[in-house]
Amino acid sequence: MCPVDAPLETARLILRPFTTADADHLVALHNDAEVMRHLNGGKPVPRERIVGETLPRFVRGDFHAAVEKASGDFLGWFHLRPAEGGPADELELGYRLHRAAWGKGYATEGSLALIDRAFGELGARRVFAQTMAVNLRSRRVMEKCGMRLVRTFHEDWPDPIEGSDQGEVEYELLPNHPRPGHPHPVPA
Repeated sequence: MCPVDAPLETARLILRPFTTADADHLVALHNDAEVMRHLNGGKPVPRERIVGETLPRFVRGDFHAAVEKASGDFLGWFHLRPAEGGPADELELGYRLHRAAWGKGYATEGSLALIDRAFGELGARRVFAQTMAVNLRSRRVMEKCGMRLVRTFHEDWPDPIEGSDQGEVEYELLPNHPRPGHPHPVPA
């Protein structure tokens, strides 16, 4: 449902398919303790796992490498895909960016481009995103994209990390909700 073979461009970003040449980019990103704090408690991710498991999954689809147009620098990644076992027309939005890219609007810019693709090209009936309740930066990105908080829930963390006791949150956006750049809802 989510073809990623064609790059998607925004004012400052190119979202392109991953290739095997992106291994070092992913290793650096997934081994930054602050980037991984709300995902695995900031623990290092072995290169072997990234190269042998993560990168092949990213290359197969639904993940976009985020590259800054002006510099050509790898900033991180975005994904837009159905949740495992979920309906094909309900797409999960996700993102992970280097700390140097934080606070510059890249997460919002890339997310809005993928949301536009979801509703415009892919016919999604819902886009959603989840994060730890304590991950205020990620929650703010979701809100800037026009997403609304729909639930707080608790996961059974096999190895709890700081803040996991506060639960997870899910935000959603429907095609008939207004969003930045689209002040009028799309008719349902």
